[in-house]
Amino acid sequence: MSQGTTSKQLLHLVMGGRVTDPRTLEFENPEEIDVVGVFPSYTAAVDAWRGAAQRTVDDAEMKYVIVHLHKLLDPEAEGV
Repeated sequence: MSQGTTSKQLLHLVMGGRVTDPRTLEFENPEEIDVVGVFPSYTAAVDAWRGAAQRTVDDAEMKYVIVHLHKLLDPEAEGV
């Protein structure tokens, strides 16, 4: 974080892959999960998620998600 910045870093992971059922988040093969990347803001993560999801829009068994890493790292912290 640069000096003088007071906002807290909110990391987000974008990942996806083939799911066993499109209504769930159970991945068919966890070893083949596509990790799109880790992003410093929810807005950046949504942009990356949208791009990945749109590339696979015709495949109902492919699902991409945003994981709020900052909530896992600090469960008591607030933020999107």
